[in-house]
Amino acid sequence: MSARQWGRDLAMGARFAFAGGREGWIRALLTAVGVGLGVALLLLTTAIPNALAERDRREEARSDHTFGQQELPRADNTLVVVDADTTYRDRDVRGRLLEPEGAKAPRPPGVAAFPADGEMVVSPALKELLASDDGKLLRERLPYRIAGTIGEQGLVGSQELAYYAGGEGLMERLEGPATGARIDSFGNPDLASSDPWDPVLLLLVLVVFVVLLMPVAVFIAAAVRFGGERRDRRLAALRLVGSDSRMTRRIAAGEALAGSVLGLVLGTGFFLLGRQLAASAEVYRISVFPSYLNPSPLLAVLVALAVPTAAVLVTILALRGVVIEPLGVVRTARPARRRLWWRLLLPLGGLALLYPMIGQGDDGGNFNQYLVVGGVMLLLIGVTALLPWVVETVVARLGAGGVAWQLAVRRLQLSSGVAARMVNGIAVAVAGAIALQMLFAGVEGTYTRASRYDVSRAQMSVDVPDRADTAAIIAKYRDTEGMRKVTALSDVHLGDRRGEAETLIQITVADCASLREVATLPDCRDGDVFAVKGSQYDGDSERLAKPGTTLWAESDDSGRPGDRAVSWTVPRDIRQAESREDPTGYERGGILMTPGALPEKLGALASTQLFLSVDPAVPDAFDHVRNTAARLDPTAPPMTWHSIESNDRYAAIRTGLSVGAACVLALIGASMLVSQLEQLRERRKLLSSLVAFGTRRRTLGLSVLWQTAIPIGLGLLLAATVGMALGAVLLRMTNTSVRVDWPSVLSMTGIGAGVVLVVTLLSLPPLLKLMRPDGLRTE
Repeated sequence: MSARQWGRDLAMGARFAFAGGREGWIRALLTAVGVGLGVALLLLTTAIPNALAERDRREEARSDHTFGQQELPRADNTLVVVDADTTYRDRDVRGRLLEPEGAKAPRPPGVAAFPADGEMVVSPALKELLASDDGKLLRERLPYRIAGTIGEQGLVGSQELAYYAGGEGLMERLEGPATGARIDSFGNPDLASSDPWDPVLLLLVLVVFVVLLMPVAVFIAAAVRFGGERRDRRLAALRLVGSDSRMTRRIAAGEALAGSVLGLVLGTGFFLLGRQLAASAEVYRISVFPSYLNPSPLLAVLVALAVPTAAVLVTILALRGVVIEPLGVVRTARPARRRLWWRLLLPLGGLALLYPMIGQGDDGGNFNQYLVVGGVMLLLIGVTALLPWVVETVVARLGAGGVAWQLAVRRLQLSSGVAARMVNGIAVAVAGAIALQMLFAGVEGTYTRASRYDVSRAQMSVDVPDRADTAAIIAKYRDTEGMRKVTALSDVHLGDRRGEAETLIQITVADCASLREVATLPDCRDGDVFAVKGSQYDGDSERLAKPGTTLWAESDDSGRPGDRAVSWTVPRDIRQAESREDPTGYERGGILMTPGALPEKLGALASTQLFLSVDPAVPDAFDHVRNTAARLDPTAPPMTWHSIESNDRYAAIRTGLSVGAACVLALIGASMLVSQLEQLRERRKLLSSLVAFGTRRRTLGLSVLWQTAIPIGLGLLLAATVGMALGAVLLRMTNTSVRVDWPSVLSMTGIGAGVVLVVTLLSLPPLLKLMRPDGLRTE
């Protein structure tokens, strides 16, 4: 067969798609919408690597720290930058205080001019938040006048909250607890992470991409087969006028080709629309600018070629088992039973590809990415191959029931393949999601752990600056709205001799209530002193805490060692106390002292830390505390404790999975709705006939629900089985014990069922509209 003949037949099919009247246009449009949704998500996926790379590039371009480099002297081209980051209602706010030291000081990317003292330039998202009612508390924390906005080049995302404020005397703040540097340029390539990815995280990335893209491919393959029954009658007419079976299949493929090409156009439009809307959205704290979403040209060309080619191949392969005769298509009769053996080869082949990597874990080097991708794809494709056989086998054995049940079962018995195609995508998505959830749950212990902080006793901490009025600061925190308790612990270290001490002992100074947070005390009153036992540092402490021992400390402003030293003698009436973990998980040793026993000169050397217990029942309690801290020192924000700590890369992968899953579920729902509407449109006359003969609408509605519920129930059961098998294999590959995460299995299955339920409910209004006797009218 010549290429010219192929081209002529495909072109004839394309003309049928667009010149077949209203029915032809509707069929082509439905196909195009289904394909277009998939194409849009594929283009989005090809743009993700570029978007992530651009976010990293902009983060590097605005970096203002000089870790490991020598301090710069003041010059005409230097700038002092001090960190002033904060958090507002669980959203990070990036803040910097700037003080240019000369006319040639470098400006941050996206900043046209330095803000003056008391002014700030802000990101558009922060400006919008500060102008709204929701930003009232944050306005109190940022008492600067807005003098401009940060340009796109200075932000990593459209919804990022960031600001640059002007300041004076910032170098003095750097001598205290503030973090920052004197710099002569922005951007530090050394900040780019050079740590190699461990094999398990790379495996997670590979599986996430395969699992997210497979449902898209399945939906595109199903979308090009819309309009099957009406196309069958048209193909029979072609046979009647002299077309042979091969030519007929090529013409049908041309019609699918036309719909897929139109789908490419619509998909490009959907992508461009979504690209523009991306700037106004933030998903799991990730936002991008439209300029980030530029697909790789090579991958975009691959999508443009792969989709029409797949449309032609899928159509021809689907029609190879269909007998097209001049008087009809032998699909309306009971189809031949599907064979099982070749369908089992797909998942078995996938297991065979993954088997060599079982037990490899972190110690055996990187996983073979080609075997991983191929194995996971074959297992998920196996779901699409097995589901039609499962549906056909089960519905063939279903017995009698009510009228709605019989209508649904008979319809499924005659067209089980169409029903299976509708739910293939959701089944693949659920199977992949279950496998991923099992894998994430299995390796979670490696990348997440319980933090050392006891959040039941305190949720925040803050350091008091040296030489500050500690009592006044404590009072301000205690007066903060939502504050339940403030635990203030002051520490000073004393040595065993004047000058260069060989060993040191920790002295903790606090009131009795605060000391009980770090030790089990007998009765306590101001002026008491306790020697702590039971900590891991008891060795030297027991010797130095003996009554009558003289201990020494050096004053901060002393010249030579030994000059202006401060001494303190352990009192004779010192008592014993048992150590206990403080809210940070640290067991203190040494000596505990109440303020009444602390000499004034020794108190000047103490550093104080506050543990803050916040009442979660008070709205915005954490932000009230942050506002108090900002009024005291905007460069020393309080630290918020978390009960769980996780690896940054692991958390980023899990966030990416959540974002991708949200997009795929949206595609699944939209594509299933289009497919459901197409099926209802195909059966318009049948539904109208049943209504005309007196069938109740309730009965027909229930029959449609059963036609959806039976295949999706079987599909979800198959998806759970394959998903758990794939999850078990992936866990063994990471050298992790196999454990079925039943909550994840049930939740993923429930989400899949929920999507189908929503689609079914949305299709009910068109169904009721179609169930009218005037649907029998024809032209």
